[in-house]
Amino acid sequence: MAERPYIVGNWKMNGTRAMLSEARAIDRAAQRYMKVEVAVAPPYTLIHAVHKEAEQIGVGAQDCHAGPEGAHTGDINAPMVADAGAKFVILGHSERRQDHAETNDCINAKIESAIDAGLRVILCCGETLETRDAGKAEEFVLGQLKAALPKFEDPAERLTVAYEPIWAIGTGRTATADDIAAMHGAIRQLLVDTYGEEASAMVRILYGGSVKPENAREILATPEVGGALVGGASLSAESFLGIVVGASESDES
Repeated sequence: MAERPYIVGNWKMNGTRAMLSEARAIDRAAQRYMKVEVAVAPPYTLIHAVHKEAEQIGVGAQDCHAGPEGAHTGDINAPMVADAGAKFVILGHSERRQDHAETNDCINAKIESAIDAGLRVILCCGETLETRDAGKAEEFVLGQLKAALPKFEDPAERLTVAYEPIWAIGTGRTATADDIAAMHGAIRQLLVDTYGEEASAMVRILYGGSVKPENAREILATPEVGGALVGGASLSAESFLGIVVGASESDES
C-alpha cells in the first residue's frame, strides 16, 4: 500500500469565490500534516483560483468530457481542466452515472482522455443498497472496474480507485469496517490480477460515503483503505481537517 493516506475533498456543485478562504485554511493546515496527501476538487469555476492559492494541497476536477475539442456546448474537456491547474480528475462517480446516464464505455473514454492530458484519475465505483442486499455487491463493483480500468504500465502514478457505496453517500450511513475491508480486499486482488502485484501495490483505494471526523480514524485504519473521498465534510476546513488528522493518526497506529 502507498506510504501516505490520500484525503480528497469533492466539493460537488458547491462553492463561489467566498470558498477560497476555506481552501486557504485547508492548504495552511495541510502543511502541518505532511504524512497525509491532501487534495480538493472544486467546481470548474474555482479550479484556477484554488490552484493559484494552493501551496501544499493538490487541486483536481470533478469530471471532464471525453473528447479533445469541438461543438459540445457547456462541456469542458481534460486539456482544459489541466490548463486551469487541475492535476487529477474524478471519474465514474455514482452521481454522474445516475444523473447523466454515464455508461462504463463513456467513463472509459473519459479516462483515456484524462490520461492523454497528463491527469491522474480517481476512478469511482459502488453499489446500490438493493444490489448489496441481493448479495451481488462485489460482483457489481468489480464489474464496473473491469470495464473501466485503464491499460498502462504505471498505475501507481496515474490511478486511484475510490469505493463509494451509493447507499452511504450523503445519507449519514457508512459501511461496517468488515464490509469495507472485504470490498477493498476484492478490489486490491483485481488490481493485482490486472497490473501485477508489484505495479498495483502502490495504487491507493479510497473509501467514500459519509466520512466524517468522528469516524475517519476507524475507517482509515481498515485494511486496504488508502484514504478517503470526502463530500459534504470537505466544504468546511474545520471538518475536513478533522478527517486529515484522523488519517495522520491512523497512519501512525
